[in-house]
Amino acid sequence: MKRCPITYESISEGSYSKTGLHKLNPALNELNPLPYNQKEQIQEAQRRMTKMSIAGVQPKLSAQLSIKDRTFKIVDKHGSFILKPPLPNYDQVPENEDLTMRMAKAVGIEVPLHGMVYAKDRSLLYFIRRFDRVGRSGKIHVEDFAQVAGMSRETKYNYSMEKVISLIDEYCTFPMVEKMKLFKRTLFSWLTGNEDMHLKNFSLIHRDQKIQLSPAYDLLNTTIILSNPKEEMALPLKGKKSNFTRSMFFSYLGKERMGLNEKVLSKIEKEISTNIPEWEKLIEISFLSDDKKEAYHNILNERFEILKGA
Repeated sequence: MKRCPITYESISEGSYSKTGLHKLNPALNELNPLPYNQKEQIQEAQRRMTKMSIAGVQPKLSAQLSIKDRTFKIVDKHGSFILKPPLPNYDQVPENEDLTMRMAKAVGIEVPLHGMVYAKDRSLLYFIRRFDRVGRSGKIHVEDFAQVAGMSRETKYNYSMEKVISLIDEYCTFPMVEKMKLFKRTLFSWLTGNEDMHLKNFSLIHRDQKIQLSPAYDLLNTTIILSNPKEEMALPLKGKKSNFTRSMFFSYLGKERMGLNEKVLSKIEKEISTNIPEWEKLIEISFLSDDKKEAYHNILNERFEILKGA
């Protein structure tokens, strides 16, 4: 069955559903392939790396959506979208990230508009709308937690979840609200096999006259990409990066360190558990290969079994 890579809707013809195109822009009724093959995408990202305002290990392209030309155009400045090409040495990273971000949205985690688009060689790129931009060139003040903590890209793993909570307490306008969000994101990331949520993958955003957690980004199941990583979380919790238990999340992280009450924690757990069928459905209709789907299911099942324990 053919599906739209922006919405996962079934389609009988073309590459995208009408709904998917209109999510990008209501005036868009067709989208031409990005005019770069997979190799050229990586080369273009490397060539523009020093000019763009986005950085990171994974190659990224800054882009604007041209309604006139019905395509994404790669730019050095004022891009309103980020495009992430496939990685040569890692399988199906765009498909993985897009699926995981959909799963996050299903459970009530705020995420920007995102999806996948085709390149000229029919490879898929992941796209996400920038939440730190407004209009053509306006900026919204955003700082990742490495910046807030005075850490660098090289030291982004040299921290702990306990210290992240302290940053929320110190800088956020309504810390308890943001700690609820942080708890859900932390639990979600662990459940979905994301062992790379370092300091640069959390940010604070200044909006509506408040300082709060930014929309979530860089959510993906790294465990099925890396194949048997040694750790389960990038930042240690209670001095550990693996072998977590239900008690460590709910009693230690939620109650003791964040100060969340039983009612709040039960609500978050219910939101996640009631969405399991939706997560399973999303995995099945995703663009991952059958073996990756099975691996994703296995991670979820293993982690949920752990949450049933003490």
